[in-house]
Amino acid sequence: MPLAGKSRTRRYSRLILIHLLYKEKTMAKLQIRKVGDEVLRKTCRPVEEITPRILTLLDDMIDTMHAANGVGLAAPQVGILRRIAVVEVEEGEVYELINPKIIAKAGEQEGAEGCLSVPGRYGLVKRPQHVTVRATNRHGEEFEVTAHDFLARAFCHEIDHLDGHLYIDKVTRMLDEDEY
Repeated sequence: MPLAGKSRTRRYSRLILIHLLYKEKTMAKLQIRKVGDEVLRKTCRPVEEITPRILTLLDDMIDTMHAANGVGLAAPQVGILRRIAVVEVEEGEVYELINPKIIAKAGEQEGAEGCLSVPGRYGLVKRPQHVTVRATNRHGEEFEVTAHDFLARAFCHEIDHLDGHLYIDKVTRMLDEDEY
């Protein structure tokens, strides 16, 4: 009897290991929706409860953002109408934002922006120089983060997606290829 139990445990352990290795090699990549897809123009619903599906979505969004060489990704960009975004301006420092809200902003900056949903196009956009964002993390804990410069721009860009706005709605001037 104990031998059979160990054998079964070993078999399950091998299956789990194979699954983990397979997941790491394949790195879940969600399809990024492109401009013209109506989901990008819809307002997202708040996340009411952090479920295993929400946690998987966060992981898959991070994998997708990395695979696309992006610095941010919002749930509607992968066809999910929930208030979720991920941002990674500095390597290894990923912000997972559930139900994010800008609660303070100051200053102004204008800079070039692009978007994984608007491939190959860049434009100048005015954004706040500094923002404070309140959000919930994957553990259900509310937090606030104050961001400056490019990180502030990235937060604003991703939160805009959650309200159905694209950077091209706010562009002051589209850039030619030789300008970016």
